[in-house]
Amino acid sequence: MKTKAEIVKNWLPRYTGTPLEEFGEYILLTNFSNYLEKFAKRFDVPIMGVGRAMQTATHKASGLTIVNYGMGSANAATIMDLLSAVSPKGVLFLGKCGGVKESAELGHFILPIAAIRGEGTSNDYMAPEAPAMPSFKLHKFVSEKIVESSMDYRTGVIYTTNRRVWEHDEAFKQKLRELRVIGVDMETATIFTVGVANEIPRGALLLVSDRPMTPDGVKTETSDKIVTDRFVDLHLDIGIRAMTEIGVKGEPIKHFTY
Repeated sequence: MKTKAEIVKNWLPRYTGTPLEEFGEYILLTNFSNYLEKFAKRFDVPIMGVGRAMQTATHKASGLTIVNYGMGSANAATIMDLLSAVSPKGVLFLGKCGGVKESAELGHFILPIAAIRGEGTSNDYMAPEAPAMPSFKLHKFVSEKIVESSMDYRTGVIYTTNRRVWEHDEAFKQKLRELRVIGVDMETATIFTVGVANEIPRGALLLVSDRPMTPDGVKTETSDKIVTDRFVDLHLDIGIRAMTEIGVKGEPIKHFTY
């Protein structure tokens, strides 16, 4: 295999246990197994790729596939590379983030207008000066679905880092404050940047799962379970409705020539 196209067409099924023809035209990305399980139960479809690096489930009638790709920017870049094998019409990341500003309360949704590329992975795809941004028309449609659900949401800039354990680092937290970001995660900037590199329309709908800027706000097993029980079903539902309806009701996502 000499070309990228040859490699990703071979590797996407290898990583996911899912034939290329089984992928839908629209993709939900997650790094939580319960999102995948809830999707499969909702549509009564099998989970593919059990025992592989990544797992999927597809609802063929709506053309929607969900992929649990793991955690972190390296895995996020890998799945965005591999998905170029099927050229999806849209990819939406359903992720969780830590709220940095007081306006980002637990359970709030964030539609990032951009992400700061603090993870480093995306530098292998685009120059450091290139901003990490979503596809505007995809986010516009997702925002409509949030409003239809009678929910509020925030916009702002997300800081994406490779560091998973930083909540003790006061210098890093001060840096986040100075950057005026609304939240912090490990994947959004990578998904946005690698999406551009692979000509994939992309977006992110983030759920604020903790408030890590203070010691009592750091995520624990107990606090995460509370957020999961209260908000994950709605998070997934908005993502499903957005990505199953956008092809029919939404404006064309790919609004410029790469």
